[in-house]
Amino acid sequence: MKLVVYTDGASRGNPGPASYGFSIQDEGRHPLYETAEYIGITTNNIAEYTAVLQALKYLKDKFSTFSPLDIDVYVDSQLVASQLAGRFKIKSLRLKPLILQIKNLERILGIVKYTHIRRHLNNRADSLANQALDQLIDSQ
Repeated sequence: MKLVVYTDGASRGNPGPASYGFSIQDEGRHPLYETAEYIGITTNNIAEYTAVLQALKYLKDKFSTFSPLDIDVYVDSQLVASQLAGRFKIKSLRLKPLILQIKNLERILGIVKYTHIRRHLNNRADSLANQALDQLIDSQ
C-alpha cells in the first residue's frame, strides 16, 4: 500500500511553544487522516521530528496490517529530510532518541522515503501545526 505523508513542526520562539501537524493521503492524494497537537515548550527541530514520529506511529497503529507499506514523507525542513534519509549526520544528542524511534518504526512499516519540499508545498501540515498553537494562545 502506498501512502503520502506531509509533516510540519512549529515553534514560536526557539525554544518556545511548539506543535506539530501531519496529513496522510492515499496514492491518489485523497485525504485519509490529519491531526495536530501542542507539545509544550521546545525547539523547532524537536517539533519537526515529533511530527514525523507521530505520523509514523499513527501509520503503525492504523495500517500495519497492510505492511510492508510504501510511504513518501514530505517535510519542509531540509535538515530533517537529509538526516532521516541518511545524507547528513545526526550530531544533536536531543534529536537522537526521536530519530531512533523513527528508525525503529521504519523497520516495522516498510519503505519510508523522505523528501524536502518548499514551504508553500507543505501548506496543509503547516496550517495544522499553526492551528494547534493558535488554539493554545486563544484559550489563555
